[in-house]
Amino acid sequence: MAAFDAAIAAGHGIECDVRASRDGVAFVFHDATLRRMTGRDAAIADLDAAHIDAITLPDGGAIPRLSTLLARCDGHVPLLVEIKAEQAFTPICEAVARDLADWPGAPVAIMSFHPRVVRWFAKRRHERVRGIVLTQQGKGWLRGRIERALALWLSKPDFLACDIRDLPSNLSRNARKRGMAVLTWTVRSESDRARAAAHADRPIYERADD
Repeated sequence: MAAFDAAIAAGHGIECDVRASRDGVAFVFHDATLRRMTGRDAAIADLDAAHIDAITLPDGGAIPRLSTLLARCDGHVPLLVEIKAEQAFTPICEAVARDLADWPGAPVAIMSFHPRVVRWFAKRRHERVRGIVLTQQGKGWLRGRIERALALWLSKPDFLACDIRDLPSNLSRNARKRGMAVLTWTVRSESDRARAAAHADRPIYERADD
């Protein structure tokens, strides 16, 4: 939360990752398991919300609920929520949708690598801006092209979030020509910033110096 508070104070938009607890509460957490951040050998999806609330992170803080972060932002800064889902995606979609329902006018969008997550929102919460996250890294040309085509067809996104290492690309170039916004992640260096400025509409960035 200290990083989120600093971003809010500086007026920066925020990108966060969310996962669902066993009882269907959305938590702001990147990894599927707690091992890297807490040393515990347990998955977020296997724990109830009350158990997760009691866990302490290395900085002494708790793992925040999405509802807590939304309240902290209070509609003052843009929030981009990346939904993490490996297989079962309905519980996390429902959890995020419930939290977002309390902030109908806030500048919040959702995105995911999982095209069915984006499609879920397109069909059930179509008023919420949504995007598909894409990367070509570690994939061959043919596999990457097929996966991208399928993801776009399934997800019906409002915007793309492309890996900075893949830019420039025909996909991003054509999307922008059609009026679709292209975000790019993760921008960490001056060269990344220059590439993002030339080939995307907005960067998703880390500012370790701030």
